[in-house]
Amino acid sequence: MIGPGTVVEGKIRSQGSVRIDGKLTGEITASESLAVGLSGEIDGNVTAKNVTIGGKVRGSITASEKIVFEGKAVIKGDIRASKLVIDEGCLFDGKVAMTEKAQPYEARH
Repeated sequence: MIGPGTVVEGKIRSQGSVRIDGKLTGEITASESLAVGLSGEIDGNVTAKNVTIGGKVRGSITASEKIVFEGKAVIKGDIRASKLVIDEGCLFDGKVAMTEKAQPYEARH
């Protein structure tokens, strides 16, 4: 867990689940679930089995299973998942690709 008021720069890799309530500038990969709380911000690419966003993400998001954008979420970037839930009120600006088993977007230069 990255708590409110905490700022992290760099890459995070976890074999379990991760929750972000602070700010991350960089890349995050979680083998299980990733949750971004209302006060959470990520500026970078996200990869996890399941992703739930309540805060802000600027970067591509890849979930091998499901992505959920909650009502106050702000997402700017492309997403790839097999299941997608977007709650009313969410702001999403990007492309969506849905497949049975989502693979990460290729790095763009």
